[in-house]
Amino acid sequence: MKYIIKSFFFLLTIAINVVACAQFPHASKLTHQDTLRGTNTPERAWWNVLTYAISVTPDYDSKTIQGCNVIGFDVSQPGANKKMQIDLQEPMQIDSIIFFNEKLNHYKRDGNVYIIDFGKTLFGAADLENQFGEKLFSYRLKIYFSGKPREAKFPPWDGGWIWKKDNQGRPWMSVACQGLGASVWYPCKDIQSDEPDSGALLSITVPDTLVAVGNGRLTSKEQHTNGTTTWHWKVVNPINNYDIIPYIGKYVHWSDTYKSEETNKDLSLDYWVLDYNLEKAKKQFGLYVKPMLKAFEYWFGPYPFYEDGYKLVQSPHLGMEHQSAVAYGNHFENGYLGRDLSGSGWGLKWDYIIIHESGHEWFGNNITTKDIADMWVHEGFTMYSEVLFTEYYYGKKAGDEYLQGVRKNIANNSPIIGPYGVNKEGSSDMYNKGASLLHTIRQVINNDSVFRSILRGLNHDFYHQTVTTNQVETYFSQKSGIDLQKIFDQYLRTTDIPVLEYTTEGQKIKYRWANCVDGFAMPIDLLGAKKFWLTPTTDWQTTTLPAGYKMEDVNKNFYVKMKAID
Repeated sequence: MKYIIKSFFFLLTIAINVVACAQFPHASKLTHQDTLRGTNTPERAWWNVLTYAISVTPDYDSKTIQGCNVIGFDVSQPGANKKMQIDLQEPMQIDSIIFFNEKLNHYKRDGNVYIIDFGKTLFGAADLENQFGEKLFSYRLKIYFSGKPREAKFPPWDGGWIWKKDNQGRPWMSVACQGLGASVWYPCKDIQSDEPDSGALLSITVPDTLVAVGNGRLTSKEQHTNGTTTWHWKVVNPINNYDIIPYIGKYVHWSDTYKSEETNKDLSLDYWVLDYNLEKAKKQFGLYVKPMLKAFEYWFGPYPFYEDGYKLVQSPHLGMEHQSAVAYGNHFENGYLGRDLSGSGWGLKWDYIIIHESGHEWFGNNITTKDIADMWVHEGFTMYSEVLFTEYYYGKKAGDEYLQGVRKNIANNSPIIGPYGVNKEGSSDMYNKGASLLHTIRQVINNDSVFRSILRGLNHDFYHQTVTTNQVETYFSQKSGIDLQKIFDQYLRTTDIPVLEYTTEGQKIKYRWANCVDGFAMPIDLLGAKKFWLTPTTDWQTTTLPAGYKMEDVNKNFYVKMKAID
């Protein structure tokens, strides 16, 4: 990152407080554009994305790109609408649209979206035939685009297209656009609830002196007479729009395989780093990738994208969870740029970006929220994956200490869940507080086998699906056999931390929950020779503690406060 030292550490402090490896728009007032972006509008609802076939040619000197996206789609609501919304953020522009080999002229811009008028109602493609009498099963819309995309100022937090140079002065390009949206650089249906069901193609044309890396597997390289090469990449699984990313630089490559205990299959591992970083990258990646996969397959189930492989790509920014092509920029060192976010010491035992961003392959990429208001499902679970990785290799006490350490970063400035339908996330507490919520629920369930089965069940039962937070909350309650709704409401929808108020008289105590939602009745345990459970509600209760127990022995893995009442 090319910043003066003072500015770098100022921004780094902000980043560490947020902990996020993502960026989102921060507007104080909701606008018409927010609604167009965040809502499943009538011009979106009637059609379903099947595939994207994106081709892009960047020009480093002018910081411009041009390309084409062929969108394969079908009609999910036959006859519902003849107008289509396509997202493409200013100042990018659509140059032309081809449909059934004819140029469409009836489309207009509304800020960051285009509304296409087909002039006729589209019906189910399976009811159509081509000129040879063959059945068609999808429509194809070819959109040519060009322009100077928004340039990332401080990626990945302030995102866009990244135009940098490596340490040897050679072009190094990529994109970071989570939250900001893939439409910052290519035309698409830019809403998380509709991923291309059958994956995506990404073709990147660059000078012969550079290498272009994309998601999934490299299918071919096409050399041209003008000194450029097109690199063709293919993803066969559903993929988030913001995960489809080109990486362009002087990369070198090596590969390996991981033998999964879960599937008894070989998972291909591919690594792309700048040529002068090859040896230290081999050492760092070798230390943590396979252990990460072993731990996460234990906790979450099989890696969700065996067909597309697992890949780490050195990036000109800190990191991002780009599906099957994880962005890595942690300088080949442990911790978060050499720092332990927990302050416990355990965060320096492993490489933060490898662990955190790879955790998103299960939570964020395999399971994706329909609305970014529910992004805690991505970030809370993935931050909790750091706890589970630590526990897997260093023991439960280490995991507990790491979790308790990151709680100091919780701000409680706004609820974790944001407003729906306007492309706005909630508080950045979705990371630390989301992980603390999950650890608290784990204590309530009080059965690690059940808890693990829920994590694995989520990835199995919602495999390659988009979900709502309500689905996740209901799943936890159903599978645990415990009504957890009030606990979710407390931590996701308020900024209040439950307070366990109590009075003591010898071993006799009086206790209740305060500062909580109506009906909050979370059980909590005291640690001693064995657990002793209290069942507080918002009404005062009285009980006698066993000899040797005191209220200060409350399990610190619960995210609560204690208050002795005189």
